[in-house]
Amino acid sequence: MTTPPIADQRPHSFTTHGVTIEDPYAWLKDPNYPEVDDEDVLAYLKAENAYFEEQMAPHTALVDTIYEEMKARIKEDESSVPQKDGDWLYWTAYETGGQYKKWWRKPVAGGDDELLLDEPALAEGHEYFRLGAFSVSNDGRYLAYAIDDNGSERFEVRVKDLDTGEHLPDVIPGMLSEIVWTADDAGFLYGLANEQWRTDNARFHRLGTPISDDVVLFHEEDEGFRVGVGETSSRKWIVIATSDHVTSEIYLLPAHEPLAVPILVSARKVGREYDVDEHDGTLFIHTNDADPNFRLCTALVEEPGAWSELIPASPHFYMTGVECYQDFFVVDGREDGLDQIAIHRYETPTEGKRIDFPEASYVAGLGDNPEYDMTVLRLGYESMVTPGTVYDYDVDTGERTMLKVQEIPSGYDAASYATERLKIVARDGTEIPVSIVYPAGFVRDGSAPLFLYAYGAYGYAIPPGFSTGRMSLLDRGFAYAIAHIRGGDDLGQQWYLDGKLEKRANTFNDFVDVAKALVDAQWTSAGRIAIAGRSAGGELMGAVVNSDPELWGAVIADVPFVDVLNTMLDAELPLTPGEWPEWGNPIEDKAAFELIRSYSPYDNVKAQAYPPMFISGGLNDPRVTYWEPAKWAAKLRLMKTDDNVLLLKTNMGAGHGGKSGRFESLREGAEEHAFVLWQLGVAG
Repeated sequence: MTTPPIADQRPHSFTTHGVTIEDPYAWLKDPNYPEVDDEDVLAYLKAENAYFEEQMAPHTALVDTIYEEMKARIKEDESSVPQKDGDWLYWTAYETGGQYKKWWRKPVAGGDDELLLDEPALAEGHEYFRLGAFSVSNDGRYLAYAIDDNGSERFEVRVKDLDTGEHLPDVIPGMLSEIVWTADDAGFLYGLANEQWRTDNARFHRLGTPISDDVVLFHEEDEGFRVGVGETSSRKWIVIATSDHVTSEIYLLPAHEPLAVPILVSARKVGREYDVDEHDGTLFIHTNDADPNFRLCTALVEEPGAWSELIPASPHFYMTGVECYQDFFVVDGREDGLDQIAIHRYETPTEGKRIDFPEASYVAGLGDNPEYDMTVLRLGYESMVTPGTVYDYDVDTGERTMLKVQEIPSGYDAASYATERLKIVARDGTEIPVSIVYPAGFVRDGSAPLFLYAYGAYGYAIPPGFSTGRMSLLDRGFAYAIAHIRGGDDLGQQWYLDGKLEKRANTFNDFVDVAKALVDAQWTSAGRIAIAGRSAGGELMGAVVNSDPELWGAVIADVPFVDVLNTMLDAELPLTPGEWPEWGNPIEDKAAFELIRSYSPYDNVKAQAYPPMFISGGLNDPRVTYWEPAKWAAKLRLMKTDDNVLLLKTNMGAGHGGKSGRFESLREGAEEHAFVLWQLGVAG
C-alpha cells in the first residue's frame, strides 16, 4: 500500500442551537459500541494499521535501536524497597525478561518469602493485562485483587486465601473502584461500573456469599458523579466519596460496622471540593470552599459539618493534600510549582516543618506509608537529571536515609545533562513555567531539535521528573521541555481554572507562546520542534496544529480527545455527563456549544499544510473512544494540502494506556521517537 487509505464520506448531519453540523465520518462510530464488529469500520482501521506498518518498515532498524537503548536502561530484575505493614514486609519484583511484576511478602519476625500474586502467569495468553485494585485483609490472610485483560477497564475481582494459596469462589465482574476490607475482614467494599461505565454505587460483599446478595450501601443518582471507596489513615473509618470534576461529597462508615447508616460529612455544594482524614475522633478536612489554593479545617466526628479553620489558605502555597498519622500529620502542596512536604504536630498544628530538597526543579512526595503509627516516612524524589530515589525520613530527627536509587544498567552520568526552569511570558502577560533538560554542551544557536510536551487539563500537573526513555532524544542532541500551561494545577487550582471552560483558549495559547519564545531564545527554530500530548493533551495537539502548523516538525497525538463537540453532545457516552463541568454542556448551553465548536480539533480541520503526524488510538478505550482519532485522521487526509506523512495506529487489543507490559510499552515509545527522528532528519 503506497498511498494512504481514504475513508468513505457518508452523509450525516445534525442540528443543535440552530446550527447544522455535517459529519461525513460519523459512521466510524460502531453503533454496537462497546462491541466493535462493523466490517467497514474494522476494515478501515486495519487498512490504516497496514499503512502504518508499511511506512514505518524502512525505519525498523531505528525502532529496534531505540528500543534496545531504552531496554538497556531498565534494570530487568527490578524490585521495590520492602515496606512493613503489620506483621509483614511487602514488595514487588520483576524477573529478567518479565513484562509484569510479582508481588511478595515475608514475615517481619523472619521466615520465607511468600509469592502473593504472579502477574506474568495471570497475563499469559492475553494480548493485554492490567492489575487494578490490590488489597490484603487486615489480618493478612486474604488478598482481593482486580484484573483487566482487554483494556476496557471493567475489572474482575478475585479473592485468594493466602494461607492455602487457593482462590475462593467469590468472583465479581465489572468492578471499577478500589477494594476496602472491613475491620473484621469478613468482607470488603467495592463499586460496580454501570452500563455507562460509571461507578454510581458502593457495595459490601461478605466472603462466601453470592454476589447477588451484596448490599448496596450507597447509590448516586446524578449521572455526572462517580463513586469511590477508601479508608482513613487510622483504618477506623471507611470513606465513600462521590464527585464530579468540581464538586464532592463524603460519607463515613465505621470500619467495624459497614452496614451502619453512612455519616454525611457535609452535603454537596456546587464548586466545593473536599476530602477527609481522621485522627482520634477529629476529622481533618482539606477543602477549596474559601480559596482555590485550599485550606485545612477540622470537625468532630459527632458534628462533621461544623468546620473550624486550622490552617488558612495561602496565596503562595497550594495545599494538595493532608494525611494523618498517630503523632503528626503531613501537609502536601506546591509552592511556585515545586513540591513541598510539611510535618505538623497535633500539639502545635499550625507550625509545619518543611522537608528541604536540593535542586531548583524536582518532584517529591510521600511514598508507600501504610501504617498509622509511623515515625519514619517513606519518600520519593527525582528531577529531570536525578533518577528516582527512595528515602526514609525520620520525623523526629529529620535524618534522611537513602534506600535506593534507580539503577540504569547501561550507565548514567548526571553531569552529561543540565536542567533549568524557565519562565516565559504568554500573550496576556502571564508567566508560564517551563522545565527543560538538555545535553551538556548544548549550543543555543537555533539549530538544535527540541521536544515539547504538555497536558493542560483536569487540574493535572505534569511533574518535571526523570525519564530513561527521554535520554534517547537527549543523546541525539535534543532539548526536552515540559510546558506547565494553564489547565493543569502546576501553580495552584486557579491555574487550572484559568485553562478550562470559557478560558480554555489559554491552554492552547500558552503552549504556542512557549514554543515561539523558545525559538526566539534560540533553543530551536520553527519546524525543528516535535510536540506530544495524550488524551486531553492530544486535544491540545489538535488545536495547535490547526492554529500554528508551521511551528511543528513532528506531532505525536496519543489517544487524542479531538472530537470534543460530538462527544460532549452525546449524553449516552460513558464519560460525557461527568465531563460537562470541565468543558461545558453544549446540549443545554448555546455559549458552551459555540465555544467548543470554535476549538474542537476535528471540527476545525481546514485546507492547509499540516506537519507530519503520528496518531494513536485503542479499540477498547472507554475514555477516548477509538473513533475520535480515526475520524480526525480521515478528515485530515481529506483536507490537508501537504505531502507530509500522517499515520494512524489503532491498538486492536488495548485501551487508553496503549499496550500493557513494560517492554511492549517501551517499543511503542521507540516507534514514536523513531518517527520524530525520521521527520526532523536527525541521524539515528
